[in-house]
Amino acid sequence: MAQFHDLQVTDIQKTIRDAVIVTLKPAEGSDEAFAFTQGQYLTFRRKFDGEELRRSYSICAGLDDGVLQVGIKRVEGGAFSTFANEELQVGDTLQAMPPMGSFHTPLDGDQQRHYLGFAGGSGVTPVLSILKTTLAREPKSRFTLVYANRGVSSIMFREELEDLKNLHMGRLNVIHILESDAQEIDLFTGLVTQEKCTDLFRSWIDIDTVDTAFICGPEPMMLGIAAALRAHGMEEAQIKFELFASAQPGRLKHKIAPGETSSSANQASTAITLDGATQTITMGKDISILDAALQNAMDAPFACKAGVCSTCRCRVTEGEVEMVANHALEDYEVEKGYVLSCQSYPLTDRVAVDYDQ
Repeated sequence: MAQFHDLQVTDIQKTIRDAVIVTLKPAEGSDEAFAFTQGQYLTFRRKFDGEELRRSYSICAGLDDGVLQVGIKRVEGGAFSTFANEELQVGDTLQAMPPMGSFHTPLDGDQQRHYLGFAGGSGVTPVLSILKTTLAREPKSRFTLVYANRGVSSIMFREELEDLKNLHMGRLNVIHILESDAQEIDLFTGLVTQEKCTDLFRSWIDIDTVDTAFICGPEPMMLGIAAALRAHGMEEAQIKFELFASAQPGRLKHKIAPGETSSSANQASTAITLDGATQTITMGKDISILDAALQNAMDAPFACKAGVCSTCRCRVTEGEVEMVANHALEDYEVEKGYVLSCQSYPLTDRVAVDYDQ
C-alpha cells in the first residue's frame, strides 16, 4: 500500500531565494504510476540521522507540461526542505509514493466557467498546477488568483504567472496581496482576512460568477476566506481546500480513571487490513491507529501525521474511533466510515480498519 518508487532528479531551479522547483523522472517502468491530476502532491521519504522522515510537496506542473515537478520552500528547522534547497543535486534519486490528493475538480473543454484561487506563500504550488491545466483544457474558462505573500521578494513563480497572463490574455487575473510592501492600492496591502475578501468581492471580484474556489495556505487565512465565500452565497461543494500547515494541537494522552487498569479498559483489540492481509493487535486507546500499526511493523501509509494530507486514510469496518482532526476528508467520505488513521483513536474495545478499501 505504502509503495515508494525511485525518482531521478533531472533539474533544480531557484524560484526565490529559499525555494526550489525540482523536476523528477520516474524510474523505468513506473511512469504510469506517476500520472497525476492537477492539484495533487507527492509524499517523499528520506532518512536523517537514521530516522525516516516523510514530507509531502505539491506538484506545480500542469498536465500538459510534460514533466513532473514539485515546489519545495525551505522551512526554518525543516530537515527535508533544507536538504532539498541546499544539498539536493541533479542526478540524485528521491523516493516517493504515487500522486495523491483530491484538491481538484473535473474539467470539461466545452464549459465556460470562472474559477477563483486563493494562495498564501508556497500554497500557490498546487494552485499553479490547477490554473495552468484549467486554462489549457477549458479554453472558454477564466481564472482569478489572489496571491498573498510577505513581500515582492517572496513571490514564488512570479515570472511564470506573468507569462501565463500574456499567454491567456483576458482569461487570467492575478491580484497580489503583500503583507509588508506597500502598494498603490491600499486594499492590496496587509493580510488576507474575511473583511479584505469582502472588500475584494465588492470592487475587484464578481463573486456571483464564480463556479469553484480553491484555497491553499495557512489555516487562519483559509478559515477567513471560506467564511467570506459562504457569506456571499457559495456552497460547501464549491469550495476546495488544501491545508499545508495545521494549527491543531497534539492529542492529550488518555487519562486513566481511578480503578482503571492499563490492561483492560484502556486497551483495544484492533484488526488492521493492509495489502490484503489482516493483523490483529492489542493497542492502547491513547495512541493513534497509525502509530499502533507502525509500532507493530506494519507498513501503513502516512505522510504529515497532522490530519492534512489524507495519505493515511482507511475505513472503519467494525467498532468506533474518535478522529480528533480532519483537514482532508470530505463529508461524504466520513459518512461512509473513512477516517484519517493518524488522527483516529479507538473508542470501543474491538475495532477493525481497512486500508485497502
